[in-house]
Amino acid sequence: MKPAIVLVHGAFADSSSWNGVIPILKASGYTIVAAANPLRSVSTDAQYVADIVTSIDGPVVLVGHSYGGCVITQLEHGAPKISALVYVAAFAPDVGETAAELSAKFPGSTLGAALAAPVTLASGGQDLYIQQARFHEQFAADVSASVAAVMAIGQRPITAAALGEASRHAGWKSMPSWFIHGDQDRNIPPQALTFMAQRANSRHTQVVQGGSHVVMVSNPQAVAALIVRAAEANQH
Repeated sequence: MKPAIVLVHGAFADSSSWNGVIPILKASGYTIVAAANPLRSVSTDAQYVADIVTSIDGPVVLVGHSYGGCVITQLEHGAPKISALVYVAAFAPDVGETAAELSAKFPGSTLGAALAAPVTLASGGQDLYIQQARFHEQFAADVSASVAAVMAIGQRPITAAALGEASRHAGWKSMPSWFIHGDQDRNIPPQALTFMAQRANSRHTQVVQGGSHVVMVSNPQAVAALIVRAAEANQH
C-alpha cells in the first residue's frame, strides 16, 4: 500500500512552496496533503499536523521543510502510522533543543540580519518576517528574482517563541529518516544540517550543489525523488 505524503512547510513560506514537488508525487500515484502549518508554536503546530495524520487511512510519510522539521519530529500521537520522516533543509532537533539553538550551533546563518522589525501581537509575543528586499539573497538565492519577489510578499510569519521552543520528542530516534539540503543554505548552516542528518543515522543524505534554503522550489525533482525513495523503502 502506498503511503500518503504529508508536506509541512516551514517559516517564511507557505504550502505553495511545494508546488513544484506535488505534481511529480501525484504522477507517481501518491495521495498528498500540503498542511497549512500555523507557525505559532512547536507543540500546537505538531498537534495540528498529528490531527491530519490521524485523519488519513493507512501509513504516512511526513516531510518537513526548515522549521517544519521541528514539527514532524514532535509527533507522538499518530506515530504508529508514520513510516518515514523526510527532512528538506530542515531542523531535526533532539529533546531539549530549539531551532534558534541549532541555527547558531555552527557559523554561517545570516538570517538574523535579514529579519524585518518584529510585529508585536496584541495577544502577546512577536511575529517575524524576512525583509522583502533581503528575501531573495537570504532565503531563495537559486530561484529567479521574479519568483522570489512573489514568495517574499506571500511569506508566512513565525512567532519568535516558536523558534525558541524546546523539542519534547525526537521522532528520528525511532523512525527511519532521509535528508536533503543545499550547500549554500543561508538560514540553517549546511554544517548544522549535515550534523543533524548524521546524528539521526539518515538512510540517505543528498546535498544539492548551489542549493539555497528552498531546495524544494529550486530542485523539485531531486526533492520529490528522495520522498519517493523514502516512501518506497517502507511499503508493505
